[in-house]
Amino acid sequence: MFNVEKIRQDFPVLEKGIIYFDNAGSSLTPEQVLQKMLEFYHDYRANVERGVHKLSQKASEEYGKAQSKVANLVNAKSDNEIIMTKNTTEGINTVANGIKWKKGDKIVTTILEHHSNFIAWLRLKERYGVEVEVVMPKKPIAQGLLDAADFGKAIDDKTRLVAVTHVSNVLGTISPVEEITKIAHEHEALVLVDAAQSVPHVKVDVQKIDCDFLAFSGHKMCGPTGVGVLYMKNEVMSEVEPLTVGGGTIEDVDVDCYTLNETSKRYEAGTPPIAEVIGLGAAVDYLGKLGINNIEEYEKELTRQMYEEFCDIPRVEVYGPKPEDKIGILAFNVGSLNSHDVALALDVTANIMTRSGHHCALPLLKRVIKRDGLVRASTYFYNTSEEVNKLAKTVRETAQNLTK
Repeated sequence: MFNVEKIRQDFPVLEKGIIYFDNAGSSLTPEQVLQKMLEFYHDYRANVERGVHKLSQKASEEYGKAQSKVANLVNAKSDNEIIMTKNTTEGINTVANGIKWKKGDKIVTTILEHHSNFIAWLRLKERYGVEVEVVMPKKPIAQGLLDAADFGKAIDDKTRLVAVTHVSNVLGTISPVEEITKIAHEHEALVLVDAAQSVPHVKVDVQKIDCDFLAFSGHKMCGPTGVGVLYMKNEVMSEVEPLTVGGGTIEDVDVDCYTLNETSKRYEAGTPPIAEVIGLGAAVDYLGKLGINNIEEYEKELTRQMYEEFCDIPRVEVYGPKPEDKIGILAFNVGSLNSHDVALALDVTANIMTRSGHHCALPLLKRVIKRDGLVRASTYFYNTSEEVNKLAKTVRETAQNLTK
């Protein structure tokens, strides 16, 4: 295991008395990542793959190294299966807009999805007459647990794509993505996994999952904002047109024609977020030194503590499954209080940062939780048992004030 107190020194904001439990929204960024980005700006600030001079060569080398680190992180077969994007949303939209859809095609998704992995498919329904079938959790549905058998009923030979979150950003539930992928492939359907909430916290292996696409964001895994990743199997690249074209995407151009690059570069039009990609590579290094398995085990302890302490607080409703079926996310409401009021009270009275509202998952809130919003506390490896205790204590005091 690792030394949490020593790790916390890499995050200066934590020295200001802040208790940060909004990690599912965006993680904090360690100094090592910022220094690596500054190294780019200070020492070899130039465009990548655009020049033969040494600054461009150095920038290209560091950019390529970062891409390789990401490929190794998710166990891609090659760097060519890794496409650098702005975020998870852009990765999902690249797939949604790149496939040649036709009326009668079917997409299977779930009620748990973040809007990014939901409305992209609803738009296809409007544009092309694609059918969208939404899988609900098994009973009791408020736990948010998906049953692979329900995908066996939903996926048929008309299904072109199955789009499913690996981990719910609201409830923290873990989806049976390997089983879902197996069912989908039996019907020759493609599979896209939204891994924004899983890659930062657990080991993700695209070979083991066998998905065709997997998208995630750098800013949730100690990296900078503005950079994300789309993993795409080499075998399916011919089925997905680039979202945009331009500099860097082509093999040849003439006055009346063009030929796209055959590699993953065809999806990276224009100057990429170079410093951010290099920063993401540094974040992968940082997580690697801690050990993703160590991170997962440590967070399990915090998750168990948080769940047990919250379930013991009167007038607090906790959503989602038991700790063994989720990662470090706890969703709750305090009596009839508005979730924003609770989050603001946590901030003002105890310097505790949480997220409140619908969490970009309105269908889930409307159909499953049946509340306008909820408060979400989410952990990472730099959180402590003492912070969890402070969170629970403050929520308990807030709940007690309702009865006075």
